[in-house]
Amino acid sequence: MLRRRLNRLFGRDERRVDSRTIYVGHRPCPATDAFIPPKFCDNRIVSSKYTVWNFLPKNLFEQFRRIANFYFLIIFLVQVIVDTPTSPVTSGLPLFFVITVTAIKQGYEDWLRHKADNEVNKYLVTVLEDGRRTRKESEKIKVGDVVEVVEDETFPCDLILLQSSREDETCFVTTASLDGESNHKTHYTVPDTEKGLESLSATVECEQPQPDLYKFVTFFSLCVVSLRSLGPENLLLKGATLKNTQKIYGVAVYSGMETKMALNYQGKSQKRSVVEKSINAFLLVYLCILVSKALVCTTLKYVWQSQPGQEEPWYNQKTQKEKDANLYLNMFTDFLSFMVLFNFIIPVSMYVTVEMQKFLGSFFISWDKDFFDPEIQEGALVNTSDLNEELGQVEYVFTDKTGTLTQNSMEFIECCIDGFQYKNRDSKVHPVLHLVLNECTFGKWHTEEEELFLRALCLCHTVQVKESTGQEDGVGDQVDGVLGLDGEMVHPAELRGTGPVQLLFINQSITQMNFYLLHVLNFDPVRRRMSVIVRSNCGDIMLFCKGADSSIFPRVRQEEVDRISMHVERNATEGYRTLCVAYKLLSSEEYAQADAGLREARLALDDREEKLMAVYNQVETGMSLIGATAVEDRLQEEAAETMEALQRAGMKVWVLTGDKMETAKSTCYACRLFQRGTELLELTVRTLEDGGRRREERLHEVLLDYHKRAVSAFSFSPRSWTSAKQDYGFIIDGATLSLVFNSSPDSSHYKSLFLQICQNCTTVLCCRMAPLQKAQIVNMVKNSKGSPITLSIGDGANDVSMILEAHIGIGIKGKEGRQAVRNSDYAIPKLKHLKKLLLGHGHLYYVRIAHLVQYFFYKNLCFILPQFLYQFFCGSSQQPLYDAAYLTMYNICFTSMPILAYSLLEQHICMEVLMSNATLYRDVAKNAMLRWSPFLYWTLLGVYQGLLFFFGVRFLFSNPALQDNGQVFGNWSYGTIVFTVLVFTVTLKLAMDTRHWTWINHFVIWGSLAFYMVFSFFWGGIIWPFLRQQRLYFVFANMLRSVSAWLVIILLILLSLLPEILLLVLRKPRWPHSRQVRYTHI
Repeated sequence: MLRRRLNRLFGRDERRVDSRTIYVGHRPCPATDAFIPPKFCDNRIVSSKYTVWNFLPKNLFEQFRRIANFYFLIIFLVQVIVDTPTSPVTSGLPLFFVITVTAIKQGYEDWLRHKADNEVNKYLVTVLEDGRRTRKESEKIKVGDVVEVVEDETFPCDLILLQSSREDETCFVTTASLDGESNHKTHYTVPDTEKGLESLSATVECEQPQPDLYKFVTFFSLCVVSLRSLGPENLLLKGATLKNTQKIYGVAVYSGMETKMALNYQGKSQKRSVVEKSINAFLLVYLCILVSKALVCTTLKYVWQSQPGQEEPWYNQKTQKEKDANLYLNMFTDFLSFMVLFNFIIPVSMYVTVEMQKFLGSFFISWDKDFFDPEIQEGALVNTSDLNEELGQVEYVFTDKTGTLTQNSMEFIECCIDGFQYKNRDSKVHPVLHLVLNECTFGKWHTEEEELFLRALCLCHTVQVKESTGQEDGVGDQVDGVLGLDGEMVHPAELRGTGPVQLLFINQSITQMNFYLLHVLNFDPVRRRMSVIVRSNCGDIMLFCKGADSSIFPRVRQEEVDRISMHVERNATEGYRTLCVAYKLLSSEEYAQADAGLREARLALDDREEKLMAVYNQVETGMSLIGATAVEDRLQEEAAETMEALQRAGMKVWVLTGDKMETAKSTCYACRLFQRGTELLELTVRTLEDGGRRREERLHEVLLDYHKRAVSAFSFSPRSWTSAKQDYGFIIDGATLSLVFNSSPDSSHYKSLFLQICQNCTTVLCCRMAPLQKAQIVNMVKNSKGSPITLSIGDGANDVSMILEAHIGIGIKGKEGRQAVRNSDYAIPKLKHLKKLLLGHGHLYYVRIAHLVQYFFYKNLCFILPQFLYQFFCGSSQQPLYDAAYLTMYNICFTSMPILAYSLLEQHICMEVLMSNATLYRDVAKNAMLRWSPFLYWTLLGVYQGLLFFFGVRFLFSNPALQDNGQVFGNWSYGTIVFTVLVFTVTLKLAMDTRHWTWINHFVIWGSLAFYMVFSFFWGGIIWPFLRQQRLYFVFANMLRSVSAWLVIILLILLSLLPEILLLVLRKPRWPHSRQVRYTHI
């Protein structure tokens, strides 16, 4: 990666050309040519953020981007350089503690990422070198190496398939971790390659790395054979897994961070919560207050000294050096001294408490027993504790479908044959299903149609059966199971390249039928159907086709459609996945023409996909409709309830999937994201091709139409909690999204219309998405007006990009590897756990930390305002009101533990109520507790109490004789009384705000007050030898001997808390009582 950046810097970027030349096995072709090995990146995968060398400077740079950290660094340097009223330790020690704790936490989290990277990079693979099989680490693979991969292994880089152990020179892979599809995909070796790879001399001319998973164009050239064109069916992607094939050999074409999987990853960035942004805004306000105070006091000091006799009193004569000093330099120095004196208004200790609260609070998620899954024997995992409170602010949820919303497990429901409905009698029978005729039919058996229907399902699929076990090992595109009639059984058919396919019908007599697979017309998102051409042992050539109703119905007779369409529509309304089945008997001439067209199109060097599509469309016409099937893709446990709860909480749910539109749409209905009354707005390639015009023109027309219906028709503000009269759902596919996001001049206009439409829809479904497109969608919403908080959840490597792009990334510990878990901020075993994570933990974490932030600013304002007022009565001489020990320990010891305990344990509403009433989530949404109005309330409360502290004690001191012996109190007694009232008031204020009391709360609240009393007695009651001067010697004890001091302390505490007491009595509770919410639901 460093080399690539240096190449770009010095103009030697390999991407300056459109293609790259790769020599298979690093052997030039012909062998006599001069060979200069090209340089490509290595095969290392890097998801970590730091290295040993850059950790310290990079981490310090990121931490000092925080306003408070940078400010206290400046204050510390000022205290070191300038003679200030307080010691540098008062600022330097808390700052050092904050930086150290944060660095340790972030370093530990990045070490876990390094550990995960090493598991991948150090994995041993087999490489052919000079005819020998060599074991080496995955990171040492070079472009051009011939790599051996055995069954159930993951491909270590992007490979072109050269040789397979299967007789038909194919292999099968699953790409579940890339695009979410768990079916077995067939890949083909390069035609006409030599059997001996040790002596193979060939070159590969391929395009430069690009992230599109479904696009690959390259040319393979042998020394003795003409040029061959290769496509995606010859490319094995990193992250995919080899299945049902003993072993394969492939040549590495893309490695490391240039693989398609890596290019679909987004770089890790520092995620900052909305609470941290609010803290920075509040800090700017308090910085302005601090600067204003310092300016006022500096001005008053020189106004005071300008009066006769005040600049140089007789008891404090200036030295010659002070007389010769520059006036403006003295003013600047005094200004800095006042800044240091008042700097405690900026709560640097708040960052320590926030870091501890986040770190310790994350354990409550890991320890939650409700998150434990007995199936995998694991619970929740917290990878990043910096975003705990962000879980309570989510506005948009982006979810994957396969493995996240669904289990990717199909269950047969019913089928329709020639207009007659059949239902499953016993759902436990699999793979052989017994069907009975529905009671609504007339009891008539249609043997010929039924047998043809079953034959079509047994042949038109890509199921692979392992010979070793004889059991079904994987499923292919749109498989509906293998069916049989009542009393009959049909064994699953095995498709193996061009080999024979045997169907064994067992009835009263055994009948064996052999079929030979001639061609597979693969599924295509535009065609939305797949077909096979087979020849029976009788010589009949038949085409069997199945696909979506909208794709099949236009290619069959209308009278056949009328008999079946009613059943298809009903099943689709019920949320089942429906497929229509058709067939066509091909004559010898028709097959010869189709065979020649298919072979010519597959060997074409240019426009291969378009030519194949033309042949597909030509042969798939004039078919006969047989029937339709209805299967259910099983949802994750409580998936529908979870999605409903999130929507009631005010969140918009977007489904981003690489799967097909029909499947995803059915899942959305099953999850109740689409309701029966939801009007669906579809923006797909099929929609754009309906008008017969250019796609760009049609796109603009459709977007304007949808915008008029979904946005202009209703005055409905984006992200409002109230819904419009008509609910809309929006559906878009990856190809159309590319048009919306392209770099044309109209792209920004398209993007704006698209975003406005989506924001006014209850649910958005994006299908056939590439991983990078998922991240683009999340980025678009994240950077839209209002900067809504986004959450992405997925379980596969294809979800990593959107997980990294969103404010919060959730990984599910599913069946598609742990890439999503390793790159996520939080990981949960099941989708149902997302409900408690957001509505329960997220809500509480936000309330706790919001109260923590406001409380810190409030108590520090109460602390420093009397110090500011004191300057009006001491000639602005920078005289401290409080002793240095009180200045240092106020935030560290006296008031820190109660708020930390509150921020960890507080439950203003119990967890059960938060889970049962999802609308409570809206009360804290959009950073409700850290807006300017609550901040202003806390600030005014701090000003009121600070004024009361200072002038209340000053009223006490209007009578100088406060002791029985007639002695008077001094200035340190004055400050001590103020400080005592302050500590008790802010602590009791927190006690009044506490709703959930535990023994820990009692211990830290009353223990902190007791500790203050004990510390003050010992600090002032003992002569400490390490102190040059002891200002508080016996001051605290003398203060408590005065009945007047006791009376004023108690009275001022009551008067300070009186507004809060009145609000508690008179104001309607902000949060509903637990019993009240339960009663409402009952």
